[in-house]
Amino acid sequence: MISVNNLSVQFTGVNLFDGVTFNIGDRDRIGLVGKNGAGKSTLLKILCRQQEPETGNIVIASGQTVGYLPQEMVPDTIGTVIAETMTAFDQIDSLEAEQQRLTTEVAERDDYESKDYERLLTRLNEVTEHIALLGGSNRREMAEKILLGLGFEHSDFDRLVAEFSGGWQMRVELAKLLLKHPDFILLDEPTNHLDIESIQWLENYLSTYDGAVVLVSHDRTFLDNITKRTIEITAGRIYDYKVPYSEYVVQMQERRAS
Repeated sequence: MISVNNLSVQFTGVNLFDGVTFNIGDRDRIGLVGKNGAGKSTLLKILCRQQEPETGNIVIASGQTVGYLPQEMVPDTIGTVIAETMTAFDQIDSLEAEQQRLTTEVAERDDYESKDYERLLTRLNEVTEHIALLGGSNRREMAEKILLGLGFEHSDFDRLVAEFSGGWQMRVELAKLLLKHPDFILLDEPTNHLDIESIQWLENYLSTYDGAVVLVSHDRTFLDNITKRTIEITAGRIYDYKVPYSEYVVQMQERRAS
């Protein structure tokens, strides 16, 4: 879970957020909505700790990870599409080293009833499961599957990323983020760089994702097909609706009318 506690942020003397508090559950599907400049992108940056609030704090449950794709970025790579995508698996090396260390430590201990031993086993199981989620021995296959889903052809894999337009380079960054399999995925206007087929593929992928997803998008159909909860940001406050976008619009209009 991510807990947002009493969050306040100012921008040019205006409160973007003023004492905002809410939680993001481990399986939430949230659409962030509000007028341009309301603070949607700022909130995503705060959630992934790229920006600090002026007051309040963000608490992320121990061991949980957050992945963030901004609306625009300038990727810095000189490699091929497949080589750059495979860098998403760099963390597997450290996880496999930890797995080996834990396995050795478990084998050398005999205090089977102790809490320390139980914690070791729990952590070993977590690391083993995380390695499996990240692809394990099927890394190349998983990378190719996601690249194809995002619109690349097999013939594109060995082309340099720099040969592609900015939009296609963003698709590579999106592929890397999905392959890292974070507990919380934060996406800022992800459909800007996708065609209809890729949008539909991403909808299916995120709808069955086993973590939480937080979206900023102007694509109402995309929001409706993925989200189950809508957080509206307006005048420094938030309004939390436990419904997809279309139902939120109806409830929001009823609230304002009353």
